[in-house]
Amino acid sequence: MIRVAIIGATGYTGAELVRILSRHPKVELVALTSRSYAGRPYYEVYPHLYKYIKLECEQLNINELVASADIIFTALPHGHSMDIAAEVVKQGKKLVDLGADFRLNSTEQYQEWYNVEHTQAELLSQAVYGLPELYRNNIAESTLVANPGCYPTTAILGLAPLIKNNLIDTNTIIIDSKSGASGAGRSVSLKTHFAEVNENFKAYGVATHRHTPEIEQELSNLAGNDVTISFTPHLVPMTRGMLSTIYGQLQEKIDSEQLNQLYQEHYADEYFVRVLPPGMLPQTKALASSNFCDIAVTSDPRTGRVIVLSAIDNLVKGASGQAVQNMNVIFGLDENTGLDVVGIYP
Repeated sequence: MIRVAIIGATGYTGAELVRILSRHPKVELVALTSRSYAGRPYYEVYPHLYKYIKLECEQLNINELVASADIIFTALPHGHSMDIAAEVVKQGKKLVDLGADFRLNSTEQYQEWYNVEHTQAELLSQAVYGLPELYRNNIAESTLVANPGCYPTTAILGLAPLIKNNLIDTNTIIIDSKSGASGAGRSVSLKTHFAEVNENFKAYGVATHRHTPEIEQELSNLAGNDVTISFTPHLVPMTRGMLSTIYGQLQEKIDSEQLNQLYQEHYADEYFVRVLPPGMLPQTKALASSNFCDIAVTSDPRTGRVIVLSAIDNLVKGASGQAVQNMNVIFGLDENTGLDVVGIYP
């Protein structure tokens, strides 16, 4: 059994990790940390896990916790995983960080976008970006995995076939994304207060969202040259789910049927990417609680643009499910172990 510890277990992504791993046939949960709920049974915080989880929340003792586990998941705000990563590497264990501390290759760029000093810059060269569909072989050999952000997951998976085949002008990419309120986390905030979100629809982080450099970094790696995007996220009045609509100018005439075939072939061996048949479009409700990413692609001959729609559950494929997928890769398990569940509907 793989001994697993979760640091930050009572946020929404932490709770999803606990939910998924509580039913994982190869995992033993050994520690769940929480500053706010230390000493309380975990099921008191999340009653839906009563009789599934018997552990109590505990304060973080980094040395002891790392020693007790084979792999550690950190589900913490940016800036809080750096020292933990250093201890994990020191003890020769594995880490999947669901935060942003190791996603960007450049400390200068990290500090510019996150306004936090990066204190473990020497570890960046060891970090692997945790999108299995792109970096599976590197993840399998890694000690430190930087789990992707939710918006970048939809954008990168949606654009990868076009960019790898040089079918899109990378100077024309526009990504218009919508997310449910759970993406903002569990902490109390006016912007996610019920009266503020209900019956409302709003953009935020316009031209400044911190996932922008992450998307640009990975698209640039795919393209072999610098890619600059326009990215605008929106908050919609639902609990979970994410859908990105992506636009770009095609380099050549190609119809929707050909594009669909290209995507089907590109993702033929990827269990968690579902390229939908022509006439079927992604919708967030079809993905609730699942680790799938649904994609549809359409050519618009009138404008010469391509339109890609990419949808996920932001807490699963956009965070905790993908983290477990990365763990499965690291330990040589089938990637769908513990994740092969049908989403809930309605």
